[in-house]
Amino acid sequence: MNVSRQPSQRDLADHVAAVQRLRRDYARLPAGAPVRLAKPTSNLFRFRDSGDAPGLDVGAFDSVLSVDPVERVAEVGGMTTYEDLVAATLPHGLMPLVVPQLRTITLGGAVTGLGIESSSFRNGLPHESVQEIEVLTGSGDVVVARRDNEHRELFHGFPNSYGTLGYSLRLRIELEPVKPYVHLRHLRFSDAGEAMDAFSRICAAAEHDGERVDFVDGMAAAPGELYLTLASFVDRAPWTSDYTGTDIYHTSIPRYAGPGPGDYLTVHDYLWRWDTDWFWCSRAFGLHNPTVRRLWPRSLKRSDVYRRLVALDRRTDFSRLLAHYRGRPQSEPLIQDIEVAVDRGAEFLDFFHSEVGMAPIWMCPLRLREKPAPGDDHVWPLYPLEQDRLYVNFGFWGMVPRRPGQGVHHYNRLVEQEVGRLGGHKSLYSDAFYTQDEFWRLYNGDAYRRLKHAYDPGERLLGLYAKCVGNR
Repeated sequence: MNVSRQPSQRDLADHVAAVQRLRRDYARLPAGAPVRLAKPTSNLFRFRDSGDAPGLDVGAFDSVLSVDPVERVAEVGGMTTYEDLVAATLPHGLMPLVVPQLRTITLGGAVTGLGIESSSFRNGLPHESVQEIEVLTGSGDVVVARRDNEHRELFHGFPNSYGTLGYSLRLRIELEPVKPYVHLRHLRFSDAGEAMDAFSRICAAAEHDGERVDFVDGMAAAPGELYLTLASFVDRAPWTSDYTGTDIYHTSIPRYAGPGPGDYLTVHDYLWRWDTDWFWCSRAFGLHNPTVRRLWPRSLKRSDVYRRLVALDRRTDFSRLLAHYRGRPQSEPLIQDIEVAVDRGAEFLDFFHSEVGMAPIWMCPLRLREKPAPGDDHVWPLYPLEQDRLYVNFGFWGMVPRRPGQGVHHYNRLVEQEVGRLGGHKSLYSDAFYTQDEFWRLYNGDAYRRLKHAYDPGERLLGLYAKCVGNR
């Protein structure tokens, strides 16, 4: 990894050569053949057979080209993970404006597929801190898209396109200064409405009880047990906790809630606090059992390891067969993130607790950072959130036992319908079950079709509906 104020001539030459090779590889693919990227990791939860289609080798685009600590920007390959980018920026006292929760999420993935984290109430979504994107389009051209050039429609339409318009090869991204430590305060609520009101109040002020707030997220542990976590950069810490070994971050939240000094983490450990246990999903592998946890190597306590285990289970059908032979009801995977306006958040939680019953639920407030241009309805047309509104992302990931007579996708459809009723959206990294009319109404089909015609007129790449929903 090269970390310097400016990219070296060798780095630039290597990048240009890699772009040329990729264009040649792309042009050699047979017409009509499906196109996919050969990637070592994925954070998508659409487990489908990729068939025998050859993968484009994008391994040359997985590194940090430069970090400029004066301008506070970084140049990175599209397949660079946030883990590698954070490792390159923290020595300069800098971090990306939004660092998604999981280490192996890539910069390109977070931009084309969206991302979120606890700085999103002040910094928006990851793509809003991108200054320019170099894209291999579906037509085989390589273009550089910025807010103010001839490819500005692609720049604004790239988020939530999921690689159906093209692939990001290089991004220029803003950075912000950090302090060495983060102070965490956990506030407990017994009423969802009061918790949503607190989100609104704290996010508007970026302050609570006289202390600046740099990060906000939360957890609904159960009906009547909600926690908001407020975190602030600090220069010094009386101690720091370690949630990479035997202790578990999410179980510490109730312990530190209420009066008291709170908790402290290094900034590095704060950014990856959820990754060690994939939020709380590691319990599916027994890692909340102290004996199992001690025996499980620290280096394998990572979200990408757990994701590969889930993918193996989906391929082998092991869990379903085990439940069948044990005479237990079949379960439906419900792995989703949704957004609704903060004033509808309590309604969603009431629905979810009564109709689904899964817990905990992650909660993360967000507000778009960028205003639309005059005459435009939405600055990011394929995920049309209102610019001046605070939303709350609710994340829930697990299995829900099905009752007799329920359809295979009963709970997923139930969530989709409720989110639509509340005027929200859901992320498309996991399974979706919308009809085409529903889908294009939610994700701006008119804007997408214009972009598709302009940048992939031959439809070499899958369309967005086909990729995210497919034949159900």
